Amino acid sequence: MSTEPTPGAPATTQAVAPRGTGGGAAARGVGRGGAAARGTSGGTGARAGAGRGETVLRVAGPGEAALRGTGRRGVARRRAAAFGGIVLAVALVAGCGGRATTHHKPGTSHQEATGGSGTLLPAKDEAGHRLREVPAAGAPAVRADARPDTEGGWNIHLTVERFRFTPESVGGAAIPGRGHARLLADGKETGRAYGPWHHIPPGARTVTVRLHADDHTVWAVAGKPIEATVPLTGAAPTAGAPAVGTPTATATGRTVEITVTGTSVQPPPSRVELKKGERVTLRVTSDRADTLHVHGYDHELPLAPGQPASLTLTADRTGLFEVETHESGLLLTQLAVR
Repeated sequence: MSTEPTPGAPATTQAVAPRGTGGGAAARGVGRGGAAARGTSGGTGARAGAGRGETVLRVAGPGEAALRGTGRRGVARRRAAAFGGIVLAVALVAGCGGRATTHHKPGTSHQEATGGSGTLLPAKDEAGHRLREVPAAGAPAVRADARPDTEGGWNIHLTVERFRFTPESVGGAAIPGRGHARLLADGKETGRAYGPWHHIPPGARTVTVRLHADDHTVWAVAGKPIEATVPLTGAAPTAGAPAVGTPTATATGRTVEITVTGTSVQPPPSRVELKKGERVTLRVTSDRADTLHVHGYDHELPLAPGQPASLTLTADRTGLFEVETHESGLLLTQLAVR
């Protein structure tokens, strides 16, 4: 359908396309200078140079209907739809081929939940924990030192090698060189240790420290648990009584044994608790020539390679005093005098 132009006015043509199926037609563009009609699916079309500001009404073929705009809004909608499809496809791929979820104790990694180490033996300890055999080369090791507590009982200091305490993953799988320790006083378990220090009440004669994995199995070498036993010799002090020394104590006071190899100090540097007026002997063996120095007391002692050297002093000043080597600058221990 068309209208005749008014004399003197610009020519304008309108095209109307019916909505429908195959053989339909599309009318394109109303604007200055002409109009265009285009058919789809076998339709016919004619174009007469549509002017600016044109729009397109498109009627598609069988089973299809489309209304398009040549402006920015139509383009944006098509791009949004395409992007949504891409996101959905990525989500599906991630769900099928991504990292599998794990259901394990919080704080335990995927490796810990699925991993294992060593050979689980049928043998068990006194509490029913099975032994987990590992090769002697690279196996964990533990040493214990008992120090009397001024308020009663004993303070047990643990020194471990190739092992670290992991309280955050207890209950997880056994991972080499990780776990906790259990303390047995006279053969009876008294508690767990998740660090280097633990207290034993008075009355016990021996304390055994045993290394366990996170899954509570016992680390073992050659069928025997990895452990250390320390005799609690002498009477443990009662509350308010002065300390009576350590298992290495003598009539002249306490003796602290230290070994220096390269940059390694054994046992690792810690604090030695002393009462004011107590005597202490530092027995140091170094693999190189050096000088032992006690800060605050200004006591020095030359160290010859491979030969034990002893320095004895009376702790007559209160405070925290560092003991170190001069040449290598290694901290050996700290004296806490109260």
